[in-house]
Amino acid sequence: MRLSDREQDGVVILEPKGKIMGGPDASLLHDKLYEFIEQNKKRVVIDLSQVDWMNSTGLGILISGYTTLRNTDGELKLANVTDKIQSLLTITKLVTVFEAYESVDEAVRSFK
Repeated sequence: MRLSDREQDGVVILEPKGKIMGGPDASLLHDKLYEFIEQNKKRVVIDLSQVDWMNSTGLGILISGYTTLRNTDGELKLANVTDKIQSLLTITKLVTVFEAYESVDEAVRSFK
């Protein structure tokens, strides 16, 4: 997994690319989230449009990020969830945990 980031209207946008399968991916996302939390940037959108696949460890990474931000009064939302990942979120009932939006712009606007 590769991970890039940018900011839009005071919201951090994380853009993972490839497969989220655990291993080094877990610490990469975790470390990046803590980096932003230390900068008091606690409104985060993960754009999943470039994610090909995610296994249960990948879902765990998302849950960990969600929990980390909630514990520091932050929020994590998802954008551009692909059909494959939407199926995973539905099967695991995580669809009721994460707020998901059709686009990054829509997710960013939801913070206002």
